[in-house]
Amino acid sequence: MDQPKISIFYDVPCELGEGPGYDPLTSTVWWFDIVTGRLFEKPLAGGDARIHTLGQMASALAVIDEKRQLIATETGLFVRDRQTGHTTMHQPIEAANPATRSNDARVHPAGAFWIGTMGKKHEKGAGSIYWYRQGELRKLFSDISIPNSISFSPEGRIAYFADTAKNIIWRVATDPDTGLPIGEPVLFYQHREKGGVDGSVVDGDGNLWNACWGRSSIDVYDPSGRRIRSIEMPVRQPSCPAFVGEDSANLIITTAYQDMTDKMRQSDPDAGKVFLIETAGKGRLDPPVRL
Repeated sequence: MDQPKISIFYDVPCELGEGPGYDPLTSTVWWFDIVTGRLFEKPLAGGDARIHTLGQMASALAVIDEKRQLIATETGLFVRDRQTGHTTMHQPIEAANPATRSNDARVHPAGAFWIGTMGKKHEKGAGSIYWYRQGELRKLFSDISIPNSISFSPEGRIAYFADTAKNIIWRVATDPDTGLPIGEPVLFYQHREKGGVDGSVVDGDGNLWNACWGRSSIDVYDPSGRRIRSIEMPVRQPSCPAFVGEDSANLIITTAYQDMTDKMRQSDPDAGKVFLIETAGKGRLDPPVRL
């Protein structure tokens, strides 16, 4: 397939851009800079971005309703009032462990929030993946170093997750009514090339779109784990994709300049910026979380 049109959606770089998403209730795109604890919100149609300082590391957001959002942070899940920006602790997650933080997360079609945690210094096996829904929290998987690629098939029967430190993406059967695993994870894809598997999103056809950190690409895999497409990115470290727009045809991609030397940044001047890919594909938007 031809290389799609790629443009810069927001040109202020993030050290570690992550957690992009789209809110169809307000036609707004959001993303985070994990390291600086900032949440960015920008209208998809254009206009200035609003930058919110959260006071702690944060990495992902789920829509609750027109007035509230649920944010995954280094101490747990916080409900955020859209108008005032006020946040209230809703569900602690590893709040007593200052060595860990949240990372990748996404909402299952059943309204369950899967949240990954990891060591702030990438400590081996320090992370886990949790399931949250309607006031209940469960730990699903542990001994994960860098949890990523949390995403779900359109009908909610398959979940994906990765450990970037191992460069493996797993798939596991899930109950479509609860979002809970109903089997053991099996290998979906093992990356043996340059770079590491990072954030992912699944489209309406069940294909997984993965940001390959360090390889300057968005790679697309069919439900069998076969790579069917690669989109070349103009930056070295893409971190996570998300479908945006009423028809969910386009992609927003966060990127990062984390761990780059001055020389590397000079050769990668757009590192950390947010990009828009016009795919004309069949995307999917995350549902609201069931609080």
